[in-house]
Amino acid sequence: MADADVTRVCVLRAGPEYTPGHAQWLARQVPGLTVLSDVDVPGVPRVALQHDWPGWFAKMELFRPDLRGDFLYLDLDTVVLTDLSALEGGPTRMLSDFYRPKQAASGFMWLTEEDRAKVWEHWMRGPAGHMRRAVTSQCWGDQGIIAEALPHAERWGSEAVSYKVHCKATGRPPVGARVVCFHGQPRPWGVKHSWVPE
Repeated sequence: MADADVTRVCVLRAGPEYTPGHAQWLARQVPGLTVLSDVDVPGVPRVALQHDWPGWFAKMELFRPDLRGDFLYLDLDTVVLTDLSALEGGPTRMLSDFYRPKQAASGFMWLTEEDRAKVWEHWMRGPAGHMRRAVTSQCWGDQGIIAEALPHAERWGSEAVSYKVHCKATGRPPVGARVVCFHGQPRPWGVKHSWVPE
């Protein structure tokens, strides 16, 4: 990943819910995907995780200073509907929380190298303390910490949608959607739609 101008990335902390197979599933949708992971993922370029931060806090390794370039980040439970090139470039962008739109969400992000450095500086002031306090609706998980460091981050619009909010009732994504985010249950591999890869 060193010296790359744009890198498409996901993060896998392997466990009972997410396995190397889920990273492989996403990589089939996303050409050039690299996985940050604590286990090997056959067929997918891997960067080893360096810290033992649990669960979604493993995502904070996206901001390590040894990783260079601007990143397009996708959660493992994301369905990609079309080419992503048009979404790469420009200022940092995060999701708006699909239930609390004023709050940022981290399931799909465009991160500039400059902004990644800001998040790392903020996070490394005390990872353990950040993890202890990121348990409220005002500061929830990794996305709460990222949003604190990047209050200026722009937000995605109709190109990034929620399965539960925008697709579940009709069974299909709205026109113009480029990615569908599956936050919580169901996961994409638990639904049967023609636009969801097996």
